[in-house]
Amino acid sequence: MNNIEPKEVFAIFDEIRKVPRPSKHEEKISQWLVDFAAAHQIECVRDEAMNVIMRKPATPGYENKPGVILQAHMDMVCEKNSDCAHDFTKDPIDTYVDGEWLKARGTTLGGDDGIGVAMGLAVLTSDTIKHPALECLFTVDEETGLTGAFQLKDGYLNGRQLINLDSEDDGQIFIGCAGGIDTLAKMHYSPVACPIVDAFPARIAVSGLMGGHSGDDINKGRGCANKIIVRFLYTLMQHTDLALSAINGGNLRNAIAREAEAVFCVPMAYKEQLRILFNQYVADIEAEIKDVEQDIRLQLESTDMPEEFIPQDKALRLIQALYACPHGMFAMSKDMPGLVETSTNLASVKMREGYVEINTSQRSSVESQKHNMKNMVHCALALACDEVTHGDGYPGWKPNVHSPLMEVTKKAYRDLFDAEPQVLAIHAGLECGLFLEKYPYLDMVSIGPQMYGVHSPQERLSIPSTGRCWKWLCRVLETL
Repeated sequence: MNNIEPKEVFAIFDEIRKVPRPSKHEEKISQWLVDFAAAHQIECVRDEAMNVIMRKPATPGYENKPGVILQAHMDMVCEKNSDCAHDFTKDPIDTYVDGEWLKARGTTLGGDDGIGVAMGLAVLTSDTIKHPALECLFTVDEETGLTGAFQLKDGYLNGRQLINLDSEDDGQIFIGCAGGIDTLAKMHYSPVACPIVDAFPARIAVSGLMGGHSGDDINKGRGCANKIIVRFLYTLMQHTDLALSAINGGNLRNAIAREAEAVFCVPMAYKEQLRILFNQYVADIEAEIKDVEQDIRLQLESTDMPEEFIPQDKALRLIQALYACPHGMFAMSKDMPGLVETSTNLASVKMREGYVEINTSQRSSVESQKHNMKNMVHCALALACDEVTHGDGYPGWKPNVHSPLMEVTKKAYRDLFDAEPQVLAIHAGLECGLFLEKYPYLDMVSIGPQMYGVHSPQERLSIPSTGRCWKWLCRVLETL
């Protein structure tokens, strides 16, 4: 990264990528930010949640202008390929430049939102950028609970304008976002021996899916590994006896499941027919999503006989519940063309000691539909699960089409690039709705450089777009 522009931004990002920063484990990155501020003699406070706020006085001539807040989150989604030995709690992200893209080997890059943090710090350390009184707010746990935004207290921020640096689309200004809520379900059971006499044990696995952000990518037709596995198991149940030993898939609630597997038994007499049924299933899946999922891999193989199984009645209900559980886009916005209004993500299915754990995430820009989708998921999972609970959720950010900050941001883009930026709302969740609850007077926009594949090991950051976004941000600050 020493030879790519803007050097002042990528030099800081190169330091950030060395610091472990999984969601809910931001101790090291939070302390790194405090140390960074001390090294550069920047005013800094850290609150009880480990959010970090840095302040810089206005440059000469801007003292009487309203203050501005730059905001980004310090945590990152930690996803890796199954063959990658990376330890997110201690290993630096292994980055490399591939043409015009910055990528990571086998893991998420952390451009979401490390590049936003880097831009904020680059402004703070610059001696040439003109700006009003400046605050940089770096929050914790945006990816898994918005904890930092929830716990941010009144009175910490002085600015009246906020630029969120957590967007991932070049030339787009976001002025609204969806709200969300998570659902956690558990099905408890007592393990039993294999209920099938003379059984053939097998393992089915799906991998190679694109995955991605459960907000930004939910309407792109990508496969959900959990749904693909469960659909085969349900189909198999219609033909023969099935004993289920294990099912695992997906990891994070805000990432579309890329990999999943199940271990099961069928009668030995059905062994050959199992292969025929599987081959037909592979052909069906490939015909349905091969245009989108070009690297999908479905495997069926024999395996050792498991010692424990889920009781057949509970296994039947579990498969039915997962098959019935909605996943994907549910409705498009009637107010903003092209915007997903409501969706849900069947994020993960995990075997625990004595129970199966299921995590889902629901999003909507309409509060009533957010709860409607939550209730649909609840009803489906309650078919099998004895425990279904929901998180507190977070509010959406209602668009302000009369925002003065939006107009300044639009003009800055036009002046720099002789093009008209798009003004949109986003289906992904941003912290802005929570900031408005505590600071209702804030005028806010969200911008960022182009990224693809966020929340997956395919995450990549456009280097030229980062340069454009940096110039754009500097021009907005100068104009303000």
